[in-house]
Amino acid sequence: MDQIEAWSEFNVAMVGATAALAGLVIVAASVNIGDIIKESSLTARLAAGIAGLVLALAGSAIGLIPGIGAQGYGIAMIVLALAAAVFAAQATRRIFENHHPRNRLRTGKAAVGFIAPAAYLVGGALLVAGRDQGLVWFAVGSILAIMAALMVSWIVLVEVLR
Repeated sequence: MDQIEAWSEFNVAMVGATAALAGLVIVAASVNIGDIIKESSLTARLAAGIAGLVLALAGSAIGLIPGIGAQGYGIAMIVLALAAAVFAAQATRRIFENHHPRNRLRTGKAAVGFIAPAAYLVGGALLVAGRDQGLVWFAVGSILAIMAALMVSWIVLVEVLR
């Protein structure tokens, strides 16, 4: 598919950016990992953020496979998005189990983990259906994954110090 090849520069940039960011998030979290793992909702939210980055990284890398077809790319992204959504579901469960008075905005906290996987699911479905717009949804998903991971990481790193 010529359209997939047209996105190769974007995918190369996203592979580098998401790999670097995932590494930085893991290193930053490791500084206070002892405190982070004491609060299961923070750990689960951080895992969901990292899963979103892995989704963006893998999605961009798959888009660089020579000769990959739209069907295969779409199916691969649906599978990866569902896997990332499992981490978001686990984070949602942990967020709602935490009844601390400071744990407000539970629905918003939970929704953040599902944003990127949802975009990738839409993109995958569109590609499987033969619609090139799925590639745009992948780009949106990768940008949203970075934004969500940065936000969640910052919140986790600040919350653990309160």
